[in-house]
Amino acid sequence: MKIPTIAIVGRPNVGKSAIFNRLAERRIAIVHDEPGVTRDRIAAPCKITDHPCEVIDTGGIGMKLDDGFHDQVTIEADIAMSSADMILFVVDARDGLTPTDEALAQKLRRAKSPVFLILNKADHHAQELMAGDFARLGLGAGVAISAAHGRGFGELAELMDETLAKIIEAQSEEEEEIQEIVERDGLKIAIVGKPNAGKSSLINAILKDDRTIVSEIAGTTRDAIDIPYSWGEEKHTLIDTAGLRQRQKMDTSVEVFSAMRTEKSIRRADICLLVIDLDAGISSMDRKIAKMIKEERKPCLIILNKWDLFEAGGSRQARLDKAKELINHELFFLSWAPYACVSAKEGQHISQIFNQITRIRQAASSPITTGRLNRLLSDAMEIKPPSQHKKYKKRVKLMYATAVVNDKYTAIPVPQFILFVNDKRLMHEHYEQYLANRIREQHDVLGVPIVFSIRSRNASKGGGAKGGHGDLGPVE
Repeated sequence: MKIPTIAIVGRPNVGKSAIFNRLAERRIAIVHDEPGVTRDRIAAPCKITDHPCEVIDTGGIGMKLDDGFHDQVTIEADIAMSSADMILFVVDARDGLTPTDEALAQKLRRAKSPVFLILNKADHHAQELMAGDFARLGLGAGVAISAAHGRGFGELAELMDETLAKIIEAQSEEEEEIQEIVERDGLKIAIVGKPNAGKSSLINAILKDDRTIVSEIAGTTRDAIDIPYSWGEEKHTLIDTAGLRQRQKMDTSVEVFSAMRTEKSIRRADICLLVIDLDAGISSMDRKIAKMIKEERKPCLIILNKWDLFEAGGSRQARLDKAKELINHELFFLSWAPYACVSAKEGQHISQIFNQITRIRQAASSPITTGRLNRLLSDAMEIKPPSQHKKYKKRVKLMYATAVVNDKYTAIPVPQFILFVNDKRLMHEHYEQYLANRIREQHDVLGVPIVFSIRSRNASKGGGAKGGHGDLGPVE
């Protein structure tokens, strides 16, 4: 289950980092020359609550950018609203209400997550009387605390735990609902490929039954056929699709509609098995179908069929090396997809398919935490800093990253990695690829595409939160 995240938001100098230190029971300097201090301050486990959660200090986000306060607090609010399960909106009880506080409150009132008003620097009881000034923000009476003296954190912990219990209960119910759907419906597995690649033979080999028509004539399967299949104790659906050919080579309207149904099958599938005739080699049509899977952001397993005919006579290791070289060269943009060498006709190595699918599902069920993701990407940018953009004469700066799953009710969730940067126009596509590779090196995301959404800190620079290259699909 995903660990709930709590974001601390507020204008500068209200004590967000001091509150973070109290919640995380850490003493990290606000300004320090030691590398890594800022990124380590961004996220940490909360230690004062009974329920496990992660606290996010947005005070370390964008603190070195040459912006005014407005841009900084806006991006902090956007980050909190996009990724946090709970938001602590911090104000200064001594300063009273400011226009920036009012602007932030107006933005945060649209948040789906619960927002709690925190009156910091209430060192004495008399300063709690200032709470009335903040009532017009529409966020309740607020909790008066003093991060400097540790005052009021017991009450804050109780409030957080009460809300965390509700969040965790809702997550548990959602997890149970998803599990019920998966157990009831299983995986929807689309088997796709060009004509005569051996898709129907593969299904027959999996079923150990001649359920589908197998013929040497290309294009025998005219429609997408849903076939129930049980593996272990799980029920799945195999979607046998028509082989895709170039549209200009389709000689009947039936073929055109079959291709449309195949494309629809890819979209509704939980995972795609891309079947390739290994003996014939990888064709332009194979690459086109692979790109279709990539653009639909689907988990994928490459099935290298007709293994018994490939490089016959050579040693097994030499043949495997040759197959791997072929995949890396011809399908480099799908390098994240594992592969299985099988012979559907001879029934060889068919068990590899569901063993690989199990590995893909296990990897997808273990999402990376916010703190680890930010440390991983910060390390990557230190090792290889981004180059200066030729047109804008600046470098992209990463302020914060988080991973979200837009469609939770899927058997194999594909996370979207949201990167908040100073200006998304500065992000080169090759640098996205570098960051994706670093994520793969450090975290198991086998068979699942890495999808980036690049967001600028304000709408005037690169279109706001609409996203960059990653919004168009996975970067690999």
